[in-house]
Amino acid sequence: MPADTSPGFAGDPPVPGAGSRRRGANPARRAPATSAVEVRRSARRSRTVSAYREGDRTIVLIPARMSEAEEQRWVSVMLDKLAAQENRRVLGDTELAERAERLSAQYFEGRARPVSVRWVTNQNTRWGSCTPAEGSIRLSHRLQGMPEYVVDYVLVHELAHLLVPGHGPRFWRLLEAYPRTERARGYLEGVVAADRLPHLPAARGE
Repeated sequence: MPADTSPGFAGDPPVPGAGSRRRGANPARRAPATSAVEVRRSARRSRTVSAYREGDRTIVLIPARMSEAEEQRWVSVMLDKLAAQENRRVLGDTELAERAERLSAQYFEGRARPVSVRWVTNQNTRWGSCTPAEGSIRLSHRLQGMPEYVVDYVLVHELAHLLVPGHGPRFWRLLEAYPRTERARGYLEGVVAADRLPHLPAARGE
């Protein structure tokens, strides 16, 4: 199943005209039996980025004007997006609470103890929220289907708020315990960027 999005959900392309590039897949990455990533640039593609599996390769289609840095970011995001589509499984509230408990034990020695952890559908401007006085954590339903490490990051973020309410230096030091903080933040920033751009449908092989 191809993944298609406007920039904000995929990789950062090189500068040459229409062309393709093959990369060795990062084994730590999620792509199932995928051994290579091929980036194809198109002068006709102006805003959208899309990706799909082709045998043992992942094809990522990007605008020719994108920079190398943008390509790298978009390739990472699109690999995550494809993996999320292929392994789409929504955790229920009970499983979410159990996951939060495991993360608290792993990163905070069990000191963050939420009373409730649940999905909500009324958070469209925040990925998660926490009310320390009540011990409640709420995650936006928009996270459902995203890579596990992204959901885990938001959970860890909100768990940290049970220990430190604000976003001062002590709070960010707590988050350093989670090794994928920067990667997850980059992924979410890409999603936000995509939401701000007009969506232009693209043909699969454009």
